[in-house]
Amino acid sequence: MILICDDDTTIRTSLTLVLKRAGYEVATASTQQEAIDFVRGNSPELILMDMNYTNTTTGEEGLELLAKVRIFRPDVPVILITAWGSINLAVQGIRAGAFDFITKPWNNLTLLNNIQTAIQLSEEKNEKNAYRSKTKTEYTSTSMPESDLITVSENLLKPLPNNKIIGKSPLLQQVLNTVTRIAQTNAPVLITGESGTGKELIAEAIHENSSRSKNSFVKVNLGGISQSLFESEMFGHKKGAFTDAHNDRAGRFEMANKGTIFLDEIGELDPVCQVKLLRVLQDQTYEALGDSKPRQTDARVISATNKNLPEMVAKNTFREDLFYRINLITIRMPALRERIEDIPLLVDYFVKKQAEQNRTAKVEISSDAIEFLKKLPYPGNIRELKNLVDRTILVSAKEVITDTDFKAQYTELPFGTGNDSIRSLDHLEKDMIIKAIKLYGNNHSKIAVALGLTRQTLYRRLEKYGINCQFF
Repeated sequence: MILICDDDTTIRTSLTLVLKRAGYEVATASTQQEAIDFVRGNSPELILMDMNYTNTTTGEEGLELLAKVRIFRPDVPVILITAWGSINLAVQGIRAGAFDFITKPWNNLTLLNNIQTAIQLSEEKNEKNAYRSKTKTEYTSTSMPESDLITVSENLLKPLPNNKIIGKSPLLQQVLNTVTRIAQTNAPVLITGESGTGKELIAEAIHENSSRSKNSFVKVNLGGISQSLFESEMFGHKKGAFTDAHNDRAGRFEMANKGTIFLDEIGELDPVCQVKLLRVLQDQTYEALGDSKPRQTDARVISATNKNLPEMVAKNTFREDLFYRINLITIRMPALRERIEDIPLLVDYFVKKQAEQNRTAKVEISSDAIEFLKKLPYPGNIRELKNLVDRTILVSAKEVITDTDFKAQYTELPFGTGNDSIRSLDHLEKDMIIKAIKLYGNNHSKIAVALGLTRQTLYRRLEKYGINCQFF
C-alpha cells in the first residue's frame, strides 16, 4: 500500500488514479495529523508526501511531518512532492532522510519508476537486515564477529556473470555483490574512485546484468564536452537549429532510451550544464535544439567521477540537488594498492591478452617479478599496471619476464602535482601511511593490507615516523 499525503484534493485524486492503474493499493491523508494517525497503526510500502499543508510555502510543515513519520516508520521510504522552484526544500528533505523527490507537474513514468525503485531497494534492505539478525542469532554461541556475519550473508548472493572484471579480493567482491543487488533496479548509481580503477567496467556490469541489457549502453565523457555543445550532444538538434546543422541529430539521451546512459567524469561538468542535466534527470523529458516539442527518455543513469563531490558541493562548485539525484546508490572502486592480492590475476590476464593480440606464445612471469609488482604504489591503478606489463613484454622479447625486466621499464609516477612532486622516499612513505589512516581510521589490519605491509612492519613504520593513528 502507498500512502499519499497532500492537502490538495486534485493532487490526491490524480496520484490515486495513476497508482491504482499501476496496480498499487492506495491510502490518502489530507492533513499532517491524518498521516501520523495512519502510520501509527499501518506500515505502507511507501509514502508520497507534500511539503506544504496550509497557505505557507516554507516547507517546514513537510519537514516536520517527515521527522515524525520516520519516528514511527523509519524503514518506509518517503518520496517528497515539491514544485521545481522549491527544490532546495526537497534537498533539505533528503538530508532529513527522505528517499527521493518529484516536482510538480510530475511525469507519470518517472514517478512510477521512482516508486518501483524505492520499494525494491527497501525490500532488499529489509531482507538483508532480517538475514543478518537471523545469522547473528544462530552464530552467537560461536562468538562470530558481526563483520564475518555480513560476509556470510553477501557470499550467498548469486555470482555476477562478468569475465571482464578480474579479481578475488574482499573489497572487489563487496563491489560485485552490490552490483548484483542493484542491477535489476532503476536506481541511479554514482561510481567513485581514482582514475584507472575500472569504473566504466562496473557501469557496464550493471547494465549487462539488468533488464535493460538488450538495449543501448551509451557512454558520455562529460569532461570532453564544452558548454556550447552540451545541449546538442546530450539532447540532439533539428536541421537548421544553428549554423552547420545540416541534418537532424539524435542526442545521447535519445540513443540511451530504454537502456543505460553512462555519464563519466561528471565532476567536470560546469554549473550551467549541471542545471540542464538536472532538469532531464528530474523529469526525464528534454527538448532538442530547434524543436519546442518535449521528448521523453527512459534511460537509467550511471555516473562516475574521480572527484570528491561532497567537497565540491560544500564549495558550491557542484549542485547539491544534482548530487542527490545521481547518487541514490554509491559504489566506491578500491585503488589497486588496496587489493594487492588481485595483482597476480590481473597480470596473468594481461599476459594472455597480449599473446592473443600478437599471436605469440604466452610468456611466463617469474615469482620475483610478481613480488616486485606487488610493492609498487600504482597512482595510475590498473591502467598503469596494464601499461607496464604490455610494455615490458614487448620491449624485453623474453619467454620469462623477471623483476629486472620490470624495473628497467618502470617509471615512477609521484602522487600529487606541483613543486613537491619529487620528494624523498621517506616523505612519500609517510604520506601514504597517513592517507591510509585517514581512509581506514584506527583499523590497523585494513591499513596494512592497503599498503601491502604486515601488521608488524606497519607498527615499525608508525614508530619510525612518530605517527599516532588516534590523531587522524
